[in-house]
Amino acid sequence: MTTQIQLAAVRAARRQLSRVASRNNNSRWRSSPLLCHHAADVTNSISRSSSANRQWSTSQYQVSFMSTEAAKSEDSTGEEMDFQAETRQLLDIVTNSLYTDKEVFLRELVSNASDALEKLRHIQATGTITGSNDQESIPLEIRITTDEAANTLTITDTGIGMTKEEMVSNLGTIARSGSKAFVHEMNLKAQGADPSDVDPFGEGIIGRFGVGFYSGFMVSDKVDVRSKSAGKVSDNETQITESNDGPVVWESTGTGKYSISALPEDIRQDRGTSVVLHLKPELSQYSNESTIETILKKYSNFVGFPIYLNGNRVNTIDAIWLHDPKTVEEEKHSAFYKYVSHMHDEPLSTIHFRMDAPLDIKALFYIPSFHQEKYGMGRMEPGVSLYSRKILIEAKSPDILPDWCRFVKGVVDSEDLPLSISREKPQDTALVGKMRKALTRKLISHLSKMMKKEPEKYKDEFYKEYNFFLKEGICQDFESQQQLSKLLYFETSKGMAGELVSLDEYVSRCPPEQNDIYYLFAPSRELALQSPYMETFLKSKREVIFIYSAIDDFVMGNLKQFEGRNLLSADRSELGLNDDSADEDDKDSSDDSGAAKGLTSSEATDFCAWFQTTLASKVSKCKTTNRLSSSPAVITDNESGALRRMMRMVETSEGGTSSNSMPLPKQTVEINPKHEIIIGIHRLKEKDPMLAEVLAEQVVDNCLVAAGLLDDGRTMLPRLNDLMLCIVKNNVNEDSDEEDFKKE
Repeated sequence: MTTQIQLAAVRAARRQLSRVASRNNNSRWRSSPLLCHHAADVTNSISRSSSANRQWSTSQYQVSFMSTEAAKSEDSTGEEMDFQAETRQLLDIVTNSLYTDKEVFLRELVSNASDALEKLRHIQATGTITGSNDQESIPLEIRITTDEAANTLTITDTGIGMTKEEMVSNLGTIARSGSKAFVHEMNLKAQGADPSDVDPFGEGIIGRFGVGFYSGFMVSDKVDVRSKSAGKVSDNETQITESNDGPVVWESTGTGKYSISALPEDIRQDRGTSVVLHLKPELSQYSNESTIETILKKYSNFVGFPIYLNGNRVNTIDAIWLHDPKTVEEEKHSAFYKYVSHMHDEPLSTIHFRMDAPLDIKALFYIPSFHQEKYGMGRMEPGVSLYSRKILIEAKSPDILPDWCRFVKGVVDSEDLPLSISREKPQDTALVGKMRKALTRKLISHLSKMMKKEPEKYKDEFYKEYNFFLKEGICQDFESQQQLSKLLYFETSKGMAGELVSLDEYVSRCPPEQNDIYYLFAPSRELALQSPYMETFLKSKREVIFIYSAIDDFVMGNLKQFEGRNLLSADRSELGLNDDSADEDDKDSSDDSGAAKGLTSSEATDFCAWFQTTLASKVSKCKTTNRLSSSPAVITDNESGALRRMMRMVETSEGGTSSNSMPLPKQTVEINPKHEIIIGIHRLKEKDPMLAEVLAEQVVDNCLVAAGLLDDGRTMLPRLNDLMLCIVKNNVNEDSDEEDFKKE
């Protein structure tokens, strides 16, 4: 039922738009501090009707609150007028379905007050207002008063104000932005007079769509607008003459009627406008001073005019992101960082810049000295907020930077960014995506410069604290993978413990014939150096990157290549290494020691066939290799041990059990035919088949341990006990036989 009513209201609004288009499009400019937001054409649709979910265009039209009869009686004083039925339905949509958060009403009304002050400031600066100079003694400011007893909230500005006619024109029209009209009119006049002497006006004007004032009805049963105009436009439209008219008041409940009358003499109203909200009983929290202060600091803390709440200044922090980056002092950066981050440390690094493509952007980013996720406080929210002309549009916006940049704190301000009519979200998603890419490139570029110019600071402070986020970015942000990979550091087999090198440095040390980058996953450096997979690299004198965490394994798997070189895990069967020199070394060492030369080719083939058949449940293939020297066997081309452990952890956390989760697939085993254990098992398989099978099974489990794939080492305990028992019995029997021999 609600959907049908709202759809009917939209259809009625369209009919009303058509009827009043010609009348309102030709109307003369009226200025209003109570119509919002940014100085641009209303080119977007009123959207976000939560039930109707329909859109309608207001690009070239305005909707009047007044009936035709009411418009003819503008000169009457205190006359009560009826809203048209279609307009009432449209107003209901604007006030009840346009905004997501009710607290936004204060942002809208403060923005309107700021526009009124900005208009008067411009008029005073250009000298287009005539009359006495008394008005210049009144400060340009916004004063907000709460009254919990009366359940009211009053927003007062000392701006340009409105006459009765301007109230009729501006407050009686939805989607008519007086701020937009003011900017357009003043720019035309300035260009006609002297195009070279145009005041850069419009940068401080927030109003754009002409619907913000009506957000006050979201929280109010009744709205009073009291205003005294600073002046009227002269007949030749070149000056504004100081007005001697008394203040007027506009009153409405936002339902069926409204009235405009002279303000009673016992109520004081100086130049400017006061909006009095008679709050709904269930929304009495908006008459509380602390609540209003919180909202003001959230949305309007950087408005260009002083804001006083019950006599106390609220907006004391300067919008330093709008300043020239070269002129901002460190003390100001420190104070602003603590404000936007809600932290008490000093920023590790500051990124303050401007860009004009893909749109005009002013940004200020901070990298904190530490992040909070490592203390078990949960995943951090995005740290950058979106502003437009110093007004908060979206706090902690997820659209400005990729998720891996959530450690960055700061603000982004753009005057050109298309916004939804509620000004709670950017509207052009394609343009937002381009802005996101540009900001991400700027951040990565800053980190690259820090890496080159301040390597110790980058390694010891930034990388130590934030390397996880960079690695997360490689796994998620595919467009930035290669740039992020240049920011990574690792330990290697040729470096000392704790010594880090970048991938660029690793490549620069590679011999000309090396076309790949090798890495090995291990729990620690000591275990990596002792790994059987390292034997072939030590023989061929190739450098290997050591990675110690699951995220590193994911990084290598996602990155795949760096500067045209493949990233290969050390457990691959085909590594492209030249083992001829290694074979010669083995041969020489074997001759010198006089050790057995190992299994012949036919014996090795026979052993591999027996090994694969005997352990058919664990082994898919068995073959010989020359990559090993001190180890009997390894498994190759296996799945990632880190990935397997993480998947098991996830499954267990979701209620799975280790007995039925992720069975280990069969493995490819490469044996060293020259190793004494392999030679011994080959001899035992005929002499003692049962013992040979137990030993072969232990060899496979040892390989799984080396690869990090053995799910539970306790499964080996019975077998190890049997092997130890066998050794003990054999030694005891040999000792007994020796003693018996001596007795004889």
